[in-house]
Amino acid sequence: MKIKSIRIITVLTVVTAFIAGGALVAPANAAEVTRYITVSATGTTTVVPDAVRVSATVSVLGKSSKEALASAGTTSTEIRKALVANKVATKDVASQSISVNPEYTYPNNGTPVLSGYRATQSFTITVRAAATAGAVVDAIVAAGGDNVQINNASPFVLDSDKATEIAREFAVKRAKAKAASYAKLLGVKLGKVVYLNEDSAPSVYPVYVASAKAEDASTQIDLGEQKITVSVTVRWGL
Repeated sequence: MKIKSIRIITVLTVVTAFIAGGALVAPANAAEVTRYITVSATGTTTVVPDAVRVSATVSVLGKSSKEALASAGTTSTEIRKALVANKVATKDVASQSISVNPEYTYPNNGTPVLSGYRATQSFTITVRAAATAGAVVDAIVAAGGDNVQINNASPFVLDSDKATEIAREFAVKRAKAKAASYAKLLGVKLGKVVYLNEDSAPSVYPVYVASAKAEDASTQIDLGEQKITVSVTVRWGL
């Protein structure tokens, strides 16, 4: 995972109030805190996704449900072999659905005609090495041929811990600096922290679909960017 840049967005709320006690979780001596300053701050880290989630579906039409399901199973087996050959672990391949249904054609006279039975099996595949995702897609198509379709390829951040820690650090530092600034302006001394709340979540840029390289016609997954955001609200006694 590559962290490209860090941006800080800060929203400040300063509250000075006289109250008998706090309704929020606080130390045992919270009732003694009659004045406080509350600051909200947000830290955002821009990250290049380090993994890709691929959705693929095997779809086969057969004369009978048994034939269709068997054919779909054969294709699925070939795809699994291709994934192993491209270093995708078994634990990262999950079946999402398996179905067999009759399929009809509808001529002009309006009477449905049974054309066969459609067997499908859908997979979600996690490619932990994002740079190899295009090659994995090519391998799936080569193994499944016309019996497989790629539904989508979605880059995502697999390990966001480092980025979250960076965003959290900047959010807290910014909150503390602003609280100290307001305390100085108000002519008071900043006391102990009596409350802290964090709200963190990734904010995703638009995902770019697979595209082909002109020089070798192999598939390339454009990773784009994602944001890891941490918002904190901190209250200091005065």
